[in-house]
Amino acid sequence: MLFMQERNPRYTRIEYERRFLVDPAADWQRNAKPVSKLLDDRYLTCGKLRLRRIEDSDTDRIAWKLTKKYDSDSPFAQPVVSVWLSSEEYEALSGLPGHSVSKRRYYDERDGLIFSIDVFHGELDGLILCETESESLAGLSAVRFPPYARWEVTEDVFFTGGFLCRAGRPHLEAAIARITESP
Repeated sequence: MLFMQERNPRYTRIEYERRFLVDPAADWQRNAKPVSKLLDDRYLTCGKLRLRRIEDSDTDRIAWKLTKKYDSDSPFAQPVVSVWLSSEEYEALSGLPGHSVSKRRYYDERDGLIFSIDVFHGELDGLILCETESESLAGLSAVRFPPYARWEVTEDVFFTGGFLCRAGRPHLEAAIARITESP
């Protein structure tokens, strides 16, 4: 693959990931672990940087992270780099122009894998996505997603954080209808 051989920037790791739209009528909560994380993301308009505030439900611990996902030839594998920030660094960067999105992340463990279940807030209320990572493309394609993860949206750019942070309610409803109503 071209992105891994020629454009994989130094210090990055490859994130192998698949993403599904969750059926809102499904009982995904039954298998979710009792802990969650509140994720407040700010996608900076100056490039492909994401500023994240993470709050753990069980400890109330707060952490901050800056992440960059690089362009890739594959929606299933992206070079990514992250750095943990101090609260002062986060505050300084959070004043930069950007678009925000908030979600609560729950976890379900199946077949030795962790599935993240993201329940969005605000303008995206009602959107639930499920994703998981693997160590390779081969491993990723072999993943059996839980039954509540009904429609794969890995290849649909609309369902990426950098796009969702700019989406309004009408765009979200149209995108969900396009996915759920297609044969």
